[in-house]
Amino acid sequence: MKKITFAIIAFFALLNVSAQIKEPVKWKTKVEKVSDNEFNLIINGTIEKDWHVYSQFTPDGGALPMYLTFQDQKGNYELIGKAKESTYKKHFNDVFGVDEYYFDNNVKVTQKVKVANPKTTKIKLEFEYQACKEACINDKKNFVFDIPSIEVEDVVVSNTALDTAKVATDMVSAKADDAKPVESEESVKTVEIPKKEEKKGLWTIFFLAFLGGFAALMTPCVFPMIPMTVSFFTKQSKTKAEGKRNAIIYGISIILIYVVLGLAVTGIFGADALNALSTNVWFNVIFFVLLVVFATSFLGAFEIMLPNSWANKVDRQADRGGIVGILFMALALAIVSFSCTGPIVGTLLVESASKGGIAPIVGMLGFSSALALPFMLFAMFPGWMNSLPKSGGWLNTVKVSLGFLELALAFKFLSNADLVLQLHWFERETFLAIWIAIFGTWGIYLLGKITLPHDSPLTHISVGRLFMALMVLSFTFYMIPGLWGAPLKLISAFPPPETYSESPNGVGGSSIVNNEKLPDGAEIGPHKLVLFIDYDKGMAYAKEVKKPVLLDFTGHACVNCRKMENNVWSEERILKILKDEVVLISLFADDKRLLPKNEQYISKSTGSEIETIGDKWTDLMITKYKTNTQPLYVLVDLDGNNLNSITPTTSYNPDVALYENWLKQGISNFKK
Repeated sequence: MKKITFAIIAFFALLNVSAQIKEPVKWKTKVEKVSDNEFNLIINGTIEKDWHVYSQFTPDGGALPMYLTFQDQKGNYELIGKAKESTYKKHFNDVFGVDEYYFDNNVKVTQKVKVANPKTTKIKLEFEYQACKEACINDKKNFVFDIPSIEVEDVVVSNTALDTAKVATDMVSAKADDAKPVESEESVKTVEIPKKEEKKGLWTIFFLAFLGGFAALMTPCVFPMIPMTVSFFTKQSKTKAEGKRNAIIYGISIILIYVVLGLAVTGIFGADALNALSTNVWFNVIFFVLLVVFATSFLGAFEIMLPNSWANKVDRQADRGGIVGILFMALALAIVSFSCTGPIVGTLLVESASKGGIAPIVGMLGFSSALALPFMLFAMFPGWMNSLPKSGGWLNTVKVSLGFLELALAFKFLSNADLVLQLHWFERETFLAIWIAIFGTWGIYLLGKITLPHDSPLTHISVGRLFMALMVLSFTFYMIPGLWGAPLKLISAFPPPETYSESPNGVGGSSIVNNEKLPDGAEIGPHKLVLFIDYDKGMAYAKEVKKPVLLDFTGHACVNCRKMENNVWSEERILKILKDEVVLISLFADDKRLLPKNEQYISKSTGSEIETIGDKWTDLMITKYKTNTQPLYVLVDLDGNNLNSITPTTSYNPDVALYENWLKQGISNFKK
């Protein structure tokens, strides 16, 4: 009776995720004529509730971005700029440790083209994307855009889409879409973050920039200027009220100068380009070099200074008096203090620019507010000046500390470039080792064991400096277990993901299975499980050891696949089954490696070209199990037949007990 009850519960619990071909996005395409030889190629997607489709700009290391490959371009047409997207949302994925940019409900992609060959009547596009909910699908479609003749004015033409991943339903509309108003290029020109997500991200940038401004305030180029400037306003003004007013104008002028700088960065690059910076290899490499230069300057190797002539010219203008004179005084401060503030401003602009939109403006507002606030407050309340610490060697300590932070941050950009190229030159262990070295050296410096140029002789260290050293060294010790596979959740957004490492079990993991003892074609997977990534080799080994096979249809960029591995597979009772009672075969549906030419084929189920390893496993899912989602788990016998009769497959389900019972039922059937 208990078995019957379980079977009924399991059937209804898993019914909605088993044996279905998921079609969460319905696509329509059309052509919009811009001029005689220029056209907008438009792809509109309607996304089912709770499903997400990922932007072409989503950072590497998380979900798969959208890819557009236009065919037969040479001599026929050229692309004008990068494809424009409609509004996307931004969300931090704590599984992969990266931000993800995605669409829900609707997505619109527009690519402007210029036709060079008047005989060009069709443009073909290979369109790849990933859609996720509780499971993920990786889909590829071939669209054909019919280009109207140049004599026809303002024609919007629909096209026939060759759907390469459908079983029964045509997901692409071939009907004309003239009844709906055509959206102009401007409506898709800017990739924006929705208001709620944008507000949260901008407040974070403002807060971090404010801290950066406060840090700049504590440097030897700025801090000594506070009493000098406040004294000037309080003594040179005819009345106290005038002195306070001038100080406030001075502070506002500082804010204005840096906000204009943020506006300039946003205006020069634009929102689209700024978003693309975060995944562009060369920009990440340039940022790395730039931050290393800034760090080297802060550590005392050299000073980054603007030409003295600039400061002299501005200083002369400051003598004019009035509001204009105060504005030039603020500009003089920005120029004179550039050797200390420049690297911080540069870092903030790099970080905020990679977020896109108005982030550089918000960043400069936060930075300049922290910089300007003390000048205004001390002018309004001169008595507070007595509580300020005296200038001294501690100011250079602050500057050097910022140099260590700049150096650590630089390697994040180098890591981004390596992740995008998948070179594996800068894997997780290497990144952590460098950070441990940087922060460890910083802690030793704070203890006074290392001296750098411009440091004053030390007879003792202050209590505050000691506490700071203890915090930095504690953070250093916290990172060390990461070399052995600890997740390091406090800094999960900075190092490469755990899967991007020299060893999935960490440096020196003594319990790792020796590769020489592994079966042919096997490798070490999550939780030190022995698994196969080749179906035939896995099945051959299962026949040798006479164990049932667990087919794990997964994906490198599948969030819920990682959740199942981290939260369900990690349970001791599940882990024991996976280690001892089944042969595990993991088939990656998003594996982009090409199959050998002699192994490529046309799918009998979908009619699509099977060109990659991922295509092969996706076709297996669709053909045999009538679904295209990951994760998908199937228990099969040595002939590939399903072992679970009522619920032959299961997908994402965090219920450990249900997953355990499903496994045990299939294994029990195998042993009968």
